[in-house]
Amino acid sequence: MDISAVVLSFNSRRYIEKCVRSLVQCQDVSGLSIEILVIENGSVDGSVEILKKLEQEVGSGLQVTYLPQNTGTTFSRNIALRKARGASILVLDSDAYMNPEALVALLAYQKAQPRAGLVAPRLIYPSGKFQLSVDVFPTIGRKFQRFVALKQMEQREPPASAGPVDYAISACWLLSREAVERTGLLDERIFYSPEDVDYCIRLWAAGQEVHYLPEVSVVHDAQEISRPKGLGINSFTLRHAKGLAYLFFKHRYGLSLSGLHRRLKRVR
Repeated sequence: MDISAVVLSFNSRRYIEKCVRSLVQCQDVSGLSIEILVIENGSVDGSVEILKKLEQEVGSGLQVTYLPQNTGTTFSRNIALRKARGASILVLDSDAYMNPEALVALLAYQKAQPRAGLVAPRLIYPSGKFQLSVDVFPTIGRKFQRFVALKQMEQREPPASAGPVDYAISACWLLSREAVERTGLLDERIFYSPEDVDYCIRLWAAGQEVHYLPEVSVVHDAQEISRPKGLGINSFTLRHAKGLAYLFFKHRYGLSLSGLHRRLKRVR
């Protein structure tokens, strides 16, 4: 098996069929063997019915695990990571749509860069607009800036060339088998975000690297469920804040990145 694609579904009726079909198309066009592992996280919007129809159509190449309730991103993704048989593992959000060109390029880049345990493409909105998806590790000050001024932050120029970055959001990751074996599973003490930052820190600590490949793009029709309308607060916002506090405590930083970068031997 070349690739195991790990996809979460939670109230993703608008996206999940397009996501799964994009992966089927990647297999048909590229010739790569791909198993699609979907974890259905207790949706109540019709996603279950869509997935059951896709199971009948796609057959054994699509394996869906149905959970009775939303268990967050880490516990559910770990279910699929334990099942994954691929030489590489593609972590993909249900509102992200893979394309053959990007998948082949990500895989080729990773094979040419053995220390690149995680490779992420340029993410774009359906309009084609750049999406801020790789960055330096968050600090308390930077998270506040992102919360109140994300649109302005996205107007700055993204990295122009391929290479190492601190972290990439988990909407689209290509992980090597070695990286997962050396780093382990996702930290289930984080319910929803910033599990991606935590995992990237752990990748660097395990001697792996996180790389960005802007030459290819993947559409991410971001739901941004942790960002409520206006400045309101919802349950995902509160869980995100709790996860951030845990992240800073776990990795012994918060205001500055100098100590964390030094411990990770991350030269920038």
